[in-house]
Amino acid sequence: MKIYLTDHEGKDHELEAIEGWRLMEIIRDYGFPIKAECGGACACATCHVYIDNSWIDKLHTMHQDEEEMLDEAFNVDKNSRLSCQIILDKTLDGLHITLAKSSD
Repeated sequence: MKIYLTDHEGKDHELEAIEGWRLMEIIRDYGFPIKAECGGACACATCHVYIDNSWIDKLHTMHQDEEEMLDEAFNVDKNSRLSCQIILDKTLDGLHITLAKSSD
């Protein structure tokens, strides 16, 4: 599986992804600047990313706790998600995301 990430400088990166892992784990393991302070418990918003609009409808619906955490994040947009809440599966092969400035 592949994930395509745009960093804070606008540079694109192709990342190998593992089915069943959280998107946040892949980003962090590649060394990109993402705090993920709560470790994936949906208790902070420091793993905030923007999902490419062509992929929004392919993700599961956002749960209320994720929505509440995003309410506390900076620079939230309609395509904002917490990367700790996105579990990768084959349907997300090729997912395009952009790191939010608030994630570092």
